[in-house]
Amino acid sequence: MSKKNTTIETDTVITSHINADFDAIASMLAAQKLYPGSVIIFPGSQEKSLRDFFVSSTSYLFNMADPDTIDFSQISKLVIVDTRQKGRLTQVDELLNKKDIKIDIYDHHPDMEGDVTGSFEILRQTGATVTILSSLLQKKKIIPSPEEATIMALGIYEDTGLFTYSSTTKEDLEQAAFLLSCGANLNTIVSFVVKEIKSEQVTWLNELLNEMTIHKINGVDIHMSVISSPAYITDLATIVQKVVRMENLDIFFAIVLMDNKITIIARNRIPEVDVGKILSGFGGGGHSYAASAKVDNKTLAQVEIMLIEQLQKKVKRIQIAKNLMTSPAITIEPHVTCKTAGNLMTRYNINTLLVVDKKKNSYEGYITRQVIEKTLHHKLSHLPVEEYMNSEISYISSAADVTQIENIIIEGKHRILPVIDDGWIKGVITRTDLLNYLVEHSKALKRNETELGIKKNAKKRPIENILYQRLDARIKKLLQNIGKTGAELGYNLFVVGGFVRDLLLNRQIDDIDIVVEGDGIEFARLYAKKEGCRINTYKKFGTAVMIFSDNLKIDVASARLEYYKTPAALPIVEKSSIKLDLARRDFTINTLAISLNPDNFGTMIDYFGANRDLKDKTIRIIHNLSFVEDPTRIFRAIKFSNRFGFKIGKVTSNLIKNAIKIDCFKNLSGLRVLSELKQIFEEENPIPAIRTLQDYGLEKVLHKRLTIIPNTYELLESVNKTLSWHDLLYIDEPYPRWSVYFMALLNRCSYEVCEQICNRLNVPLKERGILLEKRYRAEKQLYVIESSLTYTRQNLYWALINFKTEYILYMMALSKNDGTRKAISIFYTHQRSIKPYMKGKDLIKIGLSPGPVFSTILKQILNAKLDGQLKTKKEEIKFAEEYAKKNKLID
Repeated sequence: MSKKNTTIETDTVITSHINADFDAIASMLAAQKLYPGSVIIFPGSQEKSLRDFFVSSTSYLFNMADPDTIDFSQISKLVIVDTRQKGRLTQVDELLNKKDIKIDIYDHHPDMEGDVTGSFEILRQTGATVTILSSLLQKKKIIPSPEEATIMALGIYEDTGLFTYSSTTKEDLEQAAFLLSCGANLNTIVSFVVKEIKSEQVTWLNELLNEMTIHKINGVDIHMSVISSPAYITDLATIVQKVVRMENLDIFFAIVLMDNKITIIARNRIPEVDVGKILSGFGGGGHSYAASAKVDNKTLAQVEIMLIEQLQKKVKRIQIAKNLMTSPAITIEPHVTCKTAGNLMTRYNINTLLVVDKKKNSYEGYITRQVIEKTLHHKLSHLPVEEYMNSEISYISSAADVTQIENIIIEGKHRILPVIDDGWIKGVITRTDLLNYLVEHSKALKRNETELGIKKNAKKRPIENILYQRLDARIKKLLQNIGKTGAELGYNLFVVGGFVRDLLLNRQIDDIDIVVEGDGIEFARLYAKKEGCRINTYKKFGTAVMIFSDNLKIDVASARLEYYKTPAALPIVEKSSIKLDLARRDFTINTLAISLNPDNFGTMIDYFGANRDLKDKTIRIIHNLSFVEDPTRIFRAIKFSNRFGFKIGKVTSNLIKNAIKIDCFKNLSGLRVLSELKQIFEEENPIPAIRTLQDYGLEKVLHKRLTIIPNTYELLESVNKTLSWHDLLYIDEPYPRWSVYFMALLNRCSYEVCEQICNRLNVPLKERGILLEKRYRAEKQLYVIESSLTYTRQNLYWALINFKTEYILYMMALSKNDGTRKAISIFYTHQRSIKPYMKGKDLIKIGLSPGPVFSTILKQILNAKLDGQLKTKKEEIKFAEEYAKKNKLID
């Protein structure tokens, strides 16, 4: 279809790919010199520096036209430079579909699906397309002007990364030299190619760094950042290149939503990955080392999943055994009974055991759960495993790749494959491990809907910059020193759990927990010796506490796993790896670890999607039997949900209901429940957590007759307001905050029910008094105060002075009388601290003899002070003398 209102007459059109770069611009200019009388259709560019240069400085060199001003029916030749991808040539779709059109192509990109085929083609693997065209000009002795030479050289310098990219060829250097001899201006070239980050771009640089994640795909670490901006980001490619250089990344993908469009920019340094081919699946393209694409009508999440799917298909596998294996391997000796083997399998939740003769240090074979179950069925479980083990032996080294592993496990039909180096078993790869790996790498990455199971390959993300931003200098230095000491011992060290969670949430960090892949106590002793701190050790659990001169405490633990002999029992602890150590924790958000070793300091490790759950503000359980094994985790789920304002995941919520339904609490120690309740009640505002407890029916775990009604929540809200008022007083006087909420919760219970609740929770004697006798005494005293028609300051003082802070606050919250609350608050803030200046020695000086009369007089002085009658010690002495004379105690 021809265009209307045509004004340009030509039979040859030159164009390049949409979002043209300097190489595309330079190539079109060079092609124009090879095709006199041709017209350029400029496809546009999103790079601001290129647009500014093109519009302000060089447009006069180009014979350009808008497609709407050209009669395509008259065009007989189309010249395409720096691309062959049809999807990147939408501005000349009509010409590409024209039957009698001749197409000349000049390109340096590798072959890809969707390439246009030309009637004449010059395709060479050079660093820049303009290199090809410049060499043709040189051969034809067509000399470009200095301005033209500058533009053409600019294309070479940019596309070769100042001749630093691996794609740079001898021909690129030769043509750059030719163009310099033609008068190309190096100062102009440098001003455009050597780009520094501008102040407004620093924000986006930080955003790319902060949002960076690591995807282990076919053994290759793929770094990826997904960000969004309401406005266009100037020179995004420059910022991406800066990230790659700053972090020394092999592969980096930036997925950026800006101006309501998604841009993908990729950079690569390794041969296993061709980012040009990967992004061709998005309608983009480029080289193996640099590429870009534009995506329409997709969300960021969809594009991220699509990209990961492309990577899983197109990244060559270099995974090696040491990255795939589980360590340490769980083994059994040949003489041990099949019954014991079955118990080990249940304990560690595995289906196959290696049989190892420890005396000979030799691998003898393996035995499976199916075999063990048959020995139980046939009543042969008392026999040793060597009688029934599979003795077909195969093993690999830790350097073996996935292909070798596949050949042995799948083709050799082995269930388990030991990883052995120098005669020592380093770990084990099971058929399940391999299948999980193959499945994970053969389909798009999907969110685990069941929230259960361990990812074999952790996501890794460098967050050293966050450590430096959010930790004070002393803690940062401390963590670095800890990592160095661990490396000296050959141990891997990690800071884990709540430290990492709160660091990412930018909350106050209260605890520092270190996990050692090795002997935690040995590490703590060595570090304490070097740094001069004290340590307390706990051999049973393989833990230690390092205590520094300023009373800073750091907990150190050997990486360990836990198993439970019975539901609700305390766990049995054994040494393990960081992966299994994190797997024993309660919720995904508490499973993050940061490496402290010098070679990868600040790398965050995420096996369970914890970082995503932090962003989604969701509490998720790790294992489906987690609440059955330890029901106190239910209280912790509610505590974290309340503290962080997170929701409890759907599957996790169903597992809570299931644990309550099957009464997992029946064997749970009351003290453990009490400890969890205290932690909830110590939160700044525990009321939402209490509502959640009631939603699940957990109040019935305390007592079947414990009921929470609207009036209970009114009292709890009053407690919260009262404690907030107290917090604002900044009184440095600790009190059991939890007890005020607990007293309010029990307010409507009978003494009998309260006593039974205390028995169920094994409440210690001292705390039992808070919840029972002393609480009732406080309630009774409040009733007396509110029932009295007149209550003087003296009466109020003597009514309240023997009550501790928690009871005073409870009475204030319980009272519905504003006057009473005000009177109690005045007592607490002013009157309770009133004391006579006079002491016993002062009474002796006025002639009194020690005895009961002393307390009588001092009480009278205190009453007078409460009424505002006595201000000074002199007035008190005068008052005491008059009282003594009046009562004939002195002459």
